[in-house]
Amino acid sequence: MLAHKLRVCDGGMGSTLALHGLSMETDPLWSARLLHSNPSAIQRVHSDFLDAGAEILVSNSYQASVEGFVRHLGVSSEEALALIGNSVRLAQNAAQNTNKTDILVAGSVGPYGACQNDGSEYTGAHVSGMTDEQLMDWHRPRVKQIVQSGASLLAVETLPAVKEALAVLRLLREFPGTKAWITFSCKDGKHTNAGNDFGSAVQRCCSVGGDALVGVGVNCSCPSLVLPLLESLDGHPGVPPPDIMPRIVYPNSGEIWVAGKGWTSNPAPLEWPVEEWARRGARVIGGCCRVAPSDIKTIAQTVAKINLKNL
Repeated sequence: MLAHKLRVCDGGMGSTLALHGLSMETDPLWSARLLHSNPSAIQRVHSDFLDAGAEILVSNSYQASVEGFVRHLGVSSEEALALIGNSVRLAQNAAQNTNKTDILVAGSVGPYGACQNDGSEYTGAHVSGMTDEQLMDWHRPRVKQIVQSGASLLAVETLPAVKEALAVLRLLREFPGTKAWITFSCKDGKHTNAGNDFGSAVQRCCSVGGDALVGVGVNCSCPSLVLPLLESLDGHPGVPPPDIMPRIVYPNSGEIWVAGKGWTSNPAPLEWPVEEWARRGARVIGGCCRVAPSDIKTIAQTVAKINLKNL
């Protein structure tokens, strides 16, 4: 599905909304609130990234959950599920309004911790006290809604702990034919944010994921970590090569997020070694937090040159 072409993913939804005057950093739902209050703004951001050269749109469902919407929006469970489904349709609508014909919509499935508004998504602390069954039960309604809404695949992203990744992959067995990539958030060049060995975490995902798993990698992490993380997969036992299991990378701008304080430094010019990442097996390259459409445009220009060389 992703192995035969280098593709450009989109960038940061929240930071691009802020460019339009809609800053959601202090909201417990972050940008997911706009699925209820301003869905047209979300579709506009998707269009911004398409105009910049993105070929994969990630739905604005990372921090969307039934319990979160019920608690913070006062809607019913049924209305919450409808909002989650609409996150996919907004991306689909943006794709239909462009002249591009090969746009993929990846339904975002973030970690349990992302919906707790306590910073645990950055440490994986939420996972230690949950069973696999509890994790599967929590993810099931959102995954079902995203799948039924027609997403091209799932972006199971920003996972700090392999335990949660494996739980989601086991859950996908309930949805035959559904495809997904798994990307971890990482604290250094060898470990996920929860302290799992990255190579071993990827290997375990490959062993459990079966035909559902179509890509593995890293997102929502410092860009300087991408290369050593990719290198750690080279020749790792049980990890198929990139032409079989494509690598997925979409890091942050390089700034640091501190819960309760926000971003701790000013954005630096985006100068990423995209060609080197591609040589190491990356087949999807984009950005996460604080990566704007202008940055994706730069990435897309580099990707176009790489694809031209490989014709």
